[in-house]
Amino acid sequence: MRTAIKRVGRRLRRRLKSAGDAVIGALAVGALELLRRANPDRMADLAGWIMRRVGPLLPEHRIARDNLRHAFPEKSDLEIAAILAGSWDNLGRMAAEFAHLDRLWDYDPERPDGGRFVIPQQAIERFRCLAADGKPALIFAAHLANWEMPGICAATYKLDSAVLYRRPNIPRIARWISTTRGATMGELISTGLEAPMKLAEALRRGAHVGMLVDQYFVRGVEVIFFGRRTRANPLIARLARHFDCPIHGVRIIRLPDRRFTAEITDAVTPVRDADGKIDVAGTMQVITGIVESWIREHPEQWLWQHRRWRPEDERGTP
Repeated sequence: MRTAIKRVGRRLRRRLKSAGDAVIGALAVGALELLRRANPDRMADLAGWIMRRVGPLLPEHRIARDNLRHAFPEKSDLEIAAILAGSWDNLGRMAAEFAHLDRLWDYDPERPDGGRFVIPQQAIERFRCLAADGKPALIFAAHLANWEMPGICAATYKLDSAVLYRRPNIPRIARWISTTRGATMGELISTGLEAPMKLAEALRRGAHVGMLVDQYFVRGVEVIFFGRRTRANPLIARLARHFDCPIHGVRIIRLPDRRFTAEITDAVTPVRDADGKIDVAGTMQVITGIVESWIREHPEQWLWQHRRWRPEDERGTP
């Protein structure tokens, strides 16, 4: 009898969750569609203003402040507060811009300083070389400025691309993202057990595979990030080891007056072992060092609000 009651209870909970997800999904997609009717710049300004005021009231504010104090022990409380305010502002703008991702890229090579994006000629040439060389490549990015934009850069320069992303748990939101982002970002591959195989297939056909590399990964390799031990997802280095293809970093930077620029690195020199094969942990340290240098340039544009460092990893930090 108790087993039957428990079974009925589980079914009821699943149905309630499914119904709740459907309601949340409908509301979220409705809100995103409404945002798409609004002016993206004004909505970004408003969302940034709201998050500057709401962010400090959230539990993540303490996490962000702790992270900043460890990363920049030389900075004063006022400097830390200014970076925090900028980080919340960036997060708000990112949320508002999410609904307009397919509309934000307006770079015109005929008037390179006249649109929302200001792209250095060096970056343009690197994008074009990647598109024309007929070879696969691995592209890493970080949660800086609008971190969805590198995928749109790839599509703009006609790169055959595949982007690794985390699929939302709510089906309706996942479908909306797949529809709106897939049209402008190439192939979308959701994280999961099949992701490495799909990414490998994309590389075999000569695609450019992009992924974010700056989040904590429980089963990751140990790296030093801002002088502290943490763990990084080794997937990009493992793919590079298997395919021996070049690795590049791409970042977006917010500029004044609601503008952006994009940069792409030269091919990153991986660390190799005695047999000449790519060393996964050593290469992830190189990539992590590049990401750290980006963040040091614009700390107010990084996502400090997540637990990038864990106490269990920090024991023995140099």
